[in-house]
Amino acid sequence: MKLIIAAIKPFKLEEVREALTAVGVRGMMVTEIKGFGLQSGHTEIYRGAEYAVNFVPKIKLEIVVQDGLAEQVVETIRKTARTDKIGDGKIFVLDVEQAVRVRTGETNDDAL
Repeated sequence: MKLIIAAIKPFKLEEVREALTAVGVRGMMVTEIKGFGLQSGHTEIYRGAEYAVNFVPKIKLEIVVQDGLAEQVVETIRKTARTDKIGDGKIFVLDVEQAVRVRTGETNDDAL
C-alpha cells in the first residue's frame, strides 16, 4: 500500500476529488494548511498598508491506495491540480506498513 500526500491550491480541491473518484479512489483525508515553496510568499496591500504573506493557503490530501493504483492516482492529481503557475503544489508517495479498519478489524488492502 502507498500513502500519497499532495499539497494543492484550494480552488482545485473539488476538481481533483472528482477526478480521483473517477479512477477508483474510495476515500481521502483533506486538511487546510499553510506553507511556502519556491514562491516564498508574497506581499499584499490591505487598507493602504503593504504586508508580507509568508505562508500561502493550500489543501493537503492524504490518500492510501493499493500499490497498483498509486501511479495512476499521482498522475491524476498532477494533471488535475496543474495551473502552470508557481505554487501548484507537491506530491509525495510513502510506503504504508499496515492499515486497520476500526469498525470491522479488516486489515491492509481489505481495510481500504
